[in-house]
Amino acid sequence: MTHSPTVAKRMRWMAAFMILATLGFASTALAAAKKQETATFAGGCFWSAESMFEGLKGVSSVVSGYSGGTVKNPSYEAVCTGTTGHAEAVQITYDPSQISYAQLTDLYWHNIDPTQVNGAFCDHGRQYRSVIFYADDAQKKVADASKAQIEKTQAKFRGKIAVAIEPYKNFYPAEAYHQDFYRTNPEHYNAYRVGCGRDRRLKELWGAPGRMASH
Repeated sequence: MTHSPTVAKRMRWMAAFMILATLGFASTALAAAKKQETATFAGGCFWSAESMFEGLKGVSSVVSGYSGGTVKNPSYEAVCTGTTGHAEAVQITYDPSQISYAQLTDLYWHNIDPTQVNGAFCDHGRQYRSVIFYADDAQKKVADASKAQIEKTQAKFRGKIAVAIEPYKNFYPAEAYHQDFYRTNPEHYNAYRVGCGRDRRLKELWGAPGRMASH
């Protein structure tokens, strides 16, 4: 079966259009993927840190895990001994066009006790220490500036901030049962949060309880 010159020309145009459309879709998908960045914070119990960041516009995922230590793929039990060097942490994937690293860092500060050394609220040990793990020079600049700003504007914190600012070197996701724990085990989590005095202490420090995403 043969096609007339007009039909053949039209088919060539359609084929070219489909190729361009495919390339355009791939380019858009690649651009979207490039927009995603990560931020890693340690601020005590990762159950609470997850609830701090989840549900924010521009945040696509928040994963509980272990960061900053020397042991590969540590277990929760190993981290709890305080000998792995890891801290309980969360890694956030976000779109910087919708929420900035500075905004995430500001939220982080207002949901921790920055004066507590090697611990967070009722949890004690180096595995609960507070750390901002910066991924590059830009994140380090933001983290340093945020710390300086808090010391400058909050006299009660001057010279007392225990939060470390360290280069990111690793992150190992925690066991599945820890992920979204505040949502999957709300009664257990709420009892822990209240018993730990988290919101009471945050209100003393910052004038408001901590952020918690809805279940």
